[in-house]
Amino acid sequence: MQRDPFWSRHEKKRTFYTPSLSHPLEQKWQLVLRDFLANVPVRPLLVLIGPTASGKTALSVQIARKLLGGKQPVEIVNADSRQLYRHLDIGTAKITETERSGVPHHLFSLQDPREPVSIAWYQKEAMRVIDDIHGRSALPLLVGGSMLYVSSIVDGLAPVASDPSKRAALEAEYDRDAGRTLHARLESLDPETAASIPVQNKVYVVRAMEMIEGTGKTKKEILEQKSSPYTSLILGIDPEDSVLRERIEKRIQAMFDVGWGEEVENLRRMGYTQDDPGMQSVGYRQILEAIENGADPRSTIPVITAKTWQYARRHRTWWRGDERVKWLDE
Repeated sequence: MQRDPFWSRHEKKRTFYTPSLSHPLEQKWQLVLRDFLANVPVRPLLVLIGPTASGKTALSVQIARKLLGGKQPVEIVNADSRQLYRHLDIGTAKITETERSGVPHHLFSLQDPREPVSIAWYQKEAMRVIDDIHGRSALPLLVGGSMLYVSSIVDGLAPVASDPSKRAALEAEYDRDAGRTLHARLESLDPETAASIPVQNKVYVVRAMEMIEGTGKTKKEILEQKSSPYTSLILGIDPEDSVLRERIEKRIQAMFDVGWGEEVENLRRMGYTQDDPGMQSVGYRQILEAIENGADPRSTIPVITAKTWQYARRHRTWWRGDERVKWLDE
């Protein structure tokens, strides 16, 4: 597929990260990682998690460059579900070629926005890439904020096979009242998982119910039976509320300044609609709806900011109780 000139024009304008050889958390992560690698782990996997706008991307590049300077090559693997999609660049804060600073990056811009991406598909692809990286004697660094995607790798969860008839029934139940009844049922069966998934996220709500009905177990119970082929070190960053809120607000403003509204308009001209899986991403659906109603795309900033903050809080709920995470900003 020929690259649309829109994304070529905006490649140099988009700059959300400033990777450097100096980072406030440098000493902490170096100490933790040194101890981890000193034990010569079998099939090591470095993982970096954190809510949106926490600084994961800049830190991941800095880690990779620092380790490369010490003769340990590092390759970054994406675990952000939205960045798997082609053409969704500005609104997903996808790292540019320039910002990658020569560090190999994998699993970006693979899928068409019309295509759904399943956890099973991601797990298979990510494990293939990680194994290839190990084959090159490099260290894989899994980076992202999509909780289920990271868990599928570090916990080695075997995805529950989807039964088309049961999925259709769950989707019909969801559609009857925009998911309120189904989400309430999920909350009664697995409160912890329900707290991390908004009622508006049909795909995740339906999938969570599929897993419970398919296994008879909650997420926590499934995790207790985990079996990952990798020895993982999970690093986490989670700025204070005031800092994270400010970063989210500034990032969203910056996205509009470099053409997020135009990006969505271009997607609309390419034939993508609100019903396409990729367009369910936070911001894209709201901007597309505004454009179709003749409104200024920037009028969606307050809603997008609020939804982004809600997602950041869900990320915290998901990981904060996990004792494996080494929080760098504590």
